[in-house]
Amino acid sequence: MALVILAHPDFAQSVANKAVIGHLTRSGLDVEIRDIAALYPDYRIDAAAEQQALLRHQTVVFQYPLYWYNMPAILKQYFDSVFTYGFAYGTGGDKLKGKNFVASITVGSPEQDYRADGDAHFRVYEFCKNLEQTAYFTQMRYIDPFYFHGTSPALYSREEIQSKAEGCAEGLVTLLRKLDKKG
Repeated sequence: MALVILAHPDFAQSVANKAVIGHLTRSGLDVEIRDIAALYPDYRIDAAAEQQALLRHQTVVFQYPLYWYNMPAILKQYFDSVFTYGFAYGTGGDKLKGKNFVASITVGSPEQDYRADGDAHFRVYEFCKNLEQTAYFTQMRYIDPFYFHGTSPALYSREEIQSKAEGCAEGLVTLLRKLDKKG
C-alpha cells in the first residue's frame, strides 16, 4: 500500500518521528518503512533497491524532521541518488507517474515562529515548494504535507510531543486509507 521513507538522522533519540512511525506500524495498514539513515549511514544509497521499493507502492510518504528549514541531508541524497534520469524523469523516466507524494514533517519550533512576523518568516508549507516541484517534475501526485509544530524536547514535554505526533499520525493513517480505496 504505502512506502514510508524515514529520513531521521538520529531516530533513536527522536520522540515525534518515533511516535508517528509507531502509530503507522500499529495502524494495521500495509506499510513498508525504510529507515534510510540506518540503511545508508555512509550516504551511499543503493539506488536500484530504493527504486524497486518505489515501484512496489502507489503512495510514498517522506517522514522527517525539518532541519534548518529543509529536509535532512540523507533525504536530499536519497532524491539525488534515486530520482534519476530515465527512472523519475526524462526519456523513459515515467516510473513514478501517478504515484502519491506525501511529506510528513515534524517541526521543533512553535507554530507562531512559522509566520511572516515569526522567527522563520514563512509558513512550513512554503518551505515545501521544492518537494512540490519534485513531485510535479516526476509526474507524481503531490498531496499537501502533514506537519505539526512543537517537537523540540528542549521546549515541550515528551507527553506533549507524543500527543501531537499521535494526532498527526492518525490524520496520515486516514489519508492513506482513503488513497488505498482510490487504488
